Amino acid sequence: MFFSIIIPLYNRPQEIKELLDTLTLQTYKQFEVLVIEDGSVNDAADVVKSFEGKLDIKYFVKANEGQGFTRNFGFERAKGDYFVIFDSDCLIPPDYLQIVDDYLKTNWLDAYGGPDDSHPSFTPTQKAISYSMTSPFTTGGIRGNKKGIGQFHPRSFNMGVSRKVWETVGGFIITRAAEDLEYSIRIHSHGFKIGLIPEAKVYHKRRTNFLQFYKQIHFFGRARINLYKFFPKELKLVHFFPSSFTLSLLFALIANILKWPIAVFCNYILAIFILLIFFHAWWKNKSVKVAFLSIIAAFTQLIAYGLGFMQDFWKRVVLKRS
Repeated sequence: MFFSIIIPLYNRPQEIKELLDTLTLQTYKQFEVLVIEDGSVNDAADVVKSFEGKLDIKYFVKANEGQGFTRNFGFERAKGDYFVIFDSDCLIPPDYLQIVDDYLKTNWLDAYGGPDDSHPSFTPTQKAISYSMTSPFTTGGIRGNKKGIGQFHPRSFNMGVSRKVWETVGGFIITRAAEDLEYSIRIHSHGFKIGLIPEAKVYHKRRTNFLQFYKQIHFFGRARINLYKFFPKELKLVHFFPSSFTLSLLFALIANILKWPIAVFCNYILAIFILLIFFHAWWKNKSVKVAFLSIIAAFTQLIAYGLGFMQDFWKRVVLKRS
């Protein structure tokens, strides 16, 4: 099978260099790479040019439209039987394409997704953020997991679709704010088979500090409501958890300030939650520092998502504003 790897890029020349370095190490060689510069000011033209001869690589420059429509631009120009989408802040293990090719030969999927993990080279903060985004104690625990809730929806940092899907369903119809979830749901609705390839993992850097992480996850919370406007039935009880957590934290703070008796119970539950995160993160990363930072990351994720979700739920669902 011939794969077309499609990578939208916006002002991240160093990131794309690191990603392309990992692609030169792929044990499976039947693939091309399409890098699409989405209206960047700080472009990666020289970086991509340095990989000519090392990869079957093509570089395109277009006006800024967002990652969804930029992937469509790549789909339209790809030669492959199967399109693979990566975010520019990913590192790809050497056996990734071989794992996907072997899996599809025996368990065909029209579209697939894979999990993400932290790389040994990541900073402690990046490892903590990666832990939070994949932890069973946050909503990250439903991502890249066979035991996830409801239908599996691939995420665009690590996702593949067959050419037949592209020809039948088309591409992304929204360019940001849950565009990958919307696309996955449409693929499902056409009767295509979607699944998780558990071993097809990538190393996802995400954000390098907690402020950037907060802003990203706040946007994710808002994006869930954007998806709800397209598919109301896709809003599940679990999506309210971060908002419930955030409101519970606020209630606990007020209870402690006003010295309500229930404050003791709130503090007890909170302490258990913190200890669960700490020891699980310590066990996963073998680092006390990462375990402490994972507590901050988990709280940042839940509060940011919860506030973003509540903001747009109030504005777009209750007040019915566009």
